[in-house]
Amino acid sequence: AAAEEAAEGGLGGPFVLEPGLIIWTWIVFGFLLYALWKIAWPPIVRLTEEREKRIAAQLAEAERLGKEAQEAVERHQKLLEGAKQEAQALINEAKGVAQKEREVLLAKAAHEQETLLERARREIEAERERAVSELRREAVELSLAAATKLIQKRLDGDADRKIVEQYLGSLQDEA
Repeated sequence: AAAEEAAEGGLGGPFVLEPGLIIWTWIVFGFLLYALWKIAWPPIVRLTEEREKRIAAQLAEAERLGKEAQEAVERHQKLLEGAKQEAQALINEAKGVAQKEREVLLAKAAHEQETLLERARREIEAERERAVSELRREAVELSLAAATKLIQKRLDGDADRKIVEQYLGSLQDEA
């Protein structure tokens, strides 16, 4: 039944071409195209261009920030390397100072050791001299006592002592 109505000029189907409808469709399409071209197209183009500019600016900013970050990393690495070199220099300097201090302390210890040895030698020599002097004195007294007993005559004690000391002195000179 629908095919009969279409054939008689009733309602048209989707595939039926009607010239009046086509003309009005083109007129409305042209009017809308003109209205869009004059009213909507410039803001769309302007917004698109602004968006392109923003994206380009953001890309340029991102590239600039990337370069700055790379430069900052390089500066940081240089500073770190400088700090390492400075730390190594300080360590080397501290080692040098420690070595000098060690040498000074060793020299001071050697000097103190030599001083102590010299003092000990002097004390030993002084003790030896005192012991020799004491032995001489005792030898003189023993000699006097022995001579007194032998001679059974007591001469002047000071004169006898001088004679014995001279005799012992001559013995020491010979030795």
